[in-house]
Amino acid sequence: MTSYHYRFEKVLTLREQERDETEMAYKEAIQQFEEVARELYDQLKKKEDTLEEQQQRMSTGFSIDDLHHYSRFINTLDMKIDYIQQEVVKSRSKMNWYESQLLEKNIEVKKFEKMKEKGKQQYDAEMDHVEANRIDELSTMKFRSKEDRW
Repeated sequence: MTSYHYRFEKVLTLREQERDETEMAYKEAIQQFEEVARELYDQLKKKEDTLEEQQQRMSTGFSIDDLHHYSRFINTLDMKIDYIQQEVVKSRSKMNWYESQLLEKNIEVKKFEKMKEKGKQQYDAEMDHVEANRIDELSTMKFRSKEDRW
């Protein structure tokens, strides 16, 4: 008796590889998003701390040069924050794209796995039928051989 061989095994293997590669790319996109989001948080925190420090120094009094320094520094932080926010949007978009690709790949692999499962069930049913026929033939042959002896 031969064992079951799925005719689309190579296609299934290829689809599983594609899914695994997409999953790795998705995880990498998540990591990049987290890094950019963490950088944005750090810059926003830095701006908040700088503004607090500026307020404290203004209450005690400080020079115009210091005021200009804080102002330029805050403007620089604002530009960095704007740039990083755009990077966050890009990385979120990339992450969402990979997520949708991964979902599609998973669905595709599941379809092939389901087809393989159904094919195996049909094969098993066919083998059971063949075996039952073989047993019937053996029984018939045995019965005839006994009948011939009488």
